[in-house]
Amino acid sequence: MSQQQSDDRKPAASRKRQWFREFPDPMVLIFMVLVVVYAMTFFVPAGEFAREVVNGRSRVIPGSFEYLSDIANLHFFRVFVAIPEGMINAAQFLFIVFIAGGLFHILKGTGALENAIGIAAYRMGAGNSIKSRNLIITAGTFIYGFFGMAVGAENNIALVPVGVLIAAAIGCSRLVGVTMAVGGIAIGFALSPINPYTVGVAQSIGELPLFSGWWLRSLMMLTCLATLAAYICLRVVNIEFKDDQPVEMSRKLKDYALSRNNLAVLGIFLAGLVIMLFGVFTRGWYIKEIAGNFLLMAILIGLASGLSANQLVQRMMEGASSVTAGALVIGLAASIQVILSDAHIIDTIVHSLSAIVGDMPVALAAVVASVIQGVINLFIPSGSAQALVTMPILIPLADLVDMSRQLMITAFQVGDGLTNLFTPTAGGILAMLALGRVSYAQWLPVILPIMVPLYAMCWIALIVAHYIGY
Repeated sequence: MSQQQSDDRKPAASRKRQWFREFPDPMVLIFMVLVVVYAMTFFVPAGEFAREVVNGRSRVIPGSFEYLSDIANLHFFRVFVAIPEGMINAAQFLFIVFIAGGLFHILKGTGALENAIGIAAYRMGAGNSIKSRNLIITAGTFIYGFFGMAVGAENNIALVPVGVLIAAAIGCSRLVGVTMAVGGIAIGFALSPINPYTVGVAQSIGELPLFSGWWLRSLMMLTCLATLAAYICLRVVNIEFKDDQPVEMSRKLKDYALSRNNLAVLGIFLAGLVIMLFGVFTRGWYIKEIAGNFLLMAILIGLASGLSANQLVQRMMEGASSVTAGALVIGLAASIQVILSDAHIIDTIVHSLSAIVGDMPVALAAVVASVIQGVINLFIPSGSAQALVTMPILIPLADLVDMSRQLMITAFQVGDGLTNLFTPTAGGILAMLALGRVSYAQWLPVILPIMVPLYAMCWIALIVAHYIGY
């Protein structure tokens, strides 16, 4: 028997495994974080800032932090009670994943989206060369980045499966499509020059013109999107991805065509997206309204494709069941904030971290401020809520250390935004991963390596910005 045959007959468990498959299940991973956070409640003292309402918004009063002495330690059973409470708190994210899963299952059944992407990919030369494949990936990354910049993160949840189909059309794995879509959306949102949720709130607190200093954020966003696109083309396309439900094009690209019914279905889908954007920009729509819009789109698309009421419900249930695991991860992650809130240690963590910046050189302080905001983002995952909590503290601090308010706000945006790409408490990103059917454990080893150059470029930009008087 040859050595090669002997090696082939070795048990699979004894062969060298890919390192990214050694990550624990996402449920295990997040539960471990939950236990660590619970342990923190025993040595991080409870504390609280006083707050005031300004222009209808609650904000922290600088210098008002006080420790609380009457907060009892949490019982260990509270860890398990926090999990269903977290699911209740994150219900809007869970249900948009279920509804969007149903919508795309119905849409997939019509074949309209696959046909449209097949035609577009064929006309762009997909499959003819690595160059054309990389061109499509790069264009897709920037398009998703634009949507993240202009529309926001959670508002683009429905577009993640489109990225998966684009990846299938160019012969790549689901992982490539999800990295292109989720990474592009998250970077576009994180470094958006016109982000109303983070920059808008922070600049209103800092009394700066709305979206001023846009050019630096635009430069960082475009540079980071280009870096992500190169990373996907050079590395992610070559990662061996274990996919229980691989997406493959059903025919050769040249054979795709759109029927009248396909055109009607795509018309309903695009009209639904336009209505969603109109609601977001003019009516203040958020997750609940967007989920309702998705549900209406699913019903109309099902009826247009000839489904009966019973068939429509069955397809919705099948689609929802396919994303159940990912939706439950979102609820489990939300339990982390339940423990932090019950123990009253969020304000203590914010107070302690913000005090670190005071005695540093200004350029270094800007970088450290972004790191601190990233840590805080784990405990306060909402960008606007984080701005309301931290900016009343950091804006006066910026004045004291002779740092421009604009630079402090940009440091806040970098720390808050980029962290969403990997933090387990970012409900919107977890919802996108669930819809793309890439688990959190599969996502981390892929996204973490690219975070190093992304942060490095943004930190260099912050340092240079200080020295040029930004």
